Amino acid sequence: MEGTIPAVGRRGPVTRMSARHDLDRLREELIGCRRCPRLVEWRERVAREKRAAYRDDEYWGRPVPGFGDPEASVMVVGLAPAAHGANRTGRMFTGDRAGDWLYGAMHRAGFANQPLSRNRNDGLALKGAYVTAGVRCAPPGNRPTTGERDRCAGFLRREVDIMWERLHTIVALGGFAFSVVLRTLAERGIAIPRPRPKFGHGAEADLGKVVLIGSYHPSQQNTFTGKLTGGMFDAVWGRVAERVREGGS
Repeated sequence: MEGTIPAVGRRGPVTRMSARHDLDRLREELIGCRRCPRLVEWRERVAREKRAAYRDDEYWGRPVPGFGDPEASVMVVGLAPAAHGANRTGRMFTGDRAGDWLYGAMHRAGFANQPLSRNRNDGLALKGAYVTAGVRCAPPGNRPTTGERDRCAGFLRREVDIMWERLHTIVALGGFAFSVVLRTLAERGIAIPRPRPKFGHGAEADLGKVVLIGSYHPSQQNTFTGKLTGGMFDAVWGRVAERVREGGS
């Protein structure tokens, strides 16, 4: 597929140092990516024009790398960076209300050392979890095209490869992420059940090595309307924590 990134080959045991090295190398490749002209133009225009509330901020304005523990057994996959959230701060789910919901829930479940995420130097650290997305540049209207999704797919595949040895749970925030994860695992050789698992809040798909758990995305559209409540989100993270306590079984 044109523009995609080859997956890392199968390896032996992964040490924390080697995983961190591989993720750092991937990060450097990712932040220089300019494969999608529409997304490049949009992310850079947003970074120049800014939102009035952030007029004194220096926007990141580049692809946003994943963030978290290189030894994580839990991976969280979102849709894409928010224009004035991660596209501004340079860290996934940082600087917006969706991030407040996500890291607040992760903190309550024991995966984050603090509940808020304001900027990439605020001291937030994740334990046993890694946060990423299906598309790494902020898309206009939060809607990446199919081509943009496909050109970005190699980054997620490589993260999954790097973290595969310990990975046992993937949380997909929204239907887009749920579909992207299934595609990524299928391309890695994981047998996807038939009928194909359907997205839903709290839905679980047992894929053998990993379990995929669906959750409504903590976007303002969902949280302001009550489609996603704090109790609903905490229930998902309680289930994730239970899987960790059970060692992924």
